[in-house]
Amino acid sequence: MVQGSRRQHPRAVCAGVAAPPGFTPEKYDEAIRRLDAAGHGAPTGRLDHFALEADGKIEVFDIWESQEALEAWGPQGFVPVLIDLGVELHPPTIHPVRNVIHG
Repeated sequence: MVQGSRRQHPRAVCAGVAAPPGFTPEKYDEAIRRLDAAGHGAPTGRLDHFALEADGKIEVFDIWESQEALEAWGPQGFVPVLIDLGVELHPPTIHPVRNVIHG
């Protein structure tokens, strides 16, 4: 069903949400720099990336084409970088995406 800019996703799109303790804006910026330098800044299967700042901490909200794509990227992409930066890692919260509204 399409109505205006609303669309339901026919495939298994999921959202990954993470708010690691100690993930400061400075550590986020450095993580992005390192991921880009290593060629991991735009992983296969990630549709959108959002970094939200609240109270001096970064929360990440990503939309993935599948949970498998998210899980495949973690060990080779962000996990080693965040560990090296001293960020305390917890598994992201993963939810299916029901709907997207643009605008």
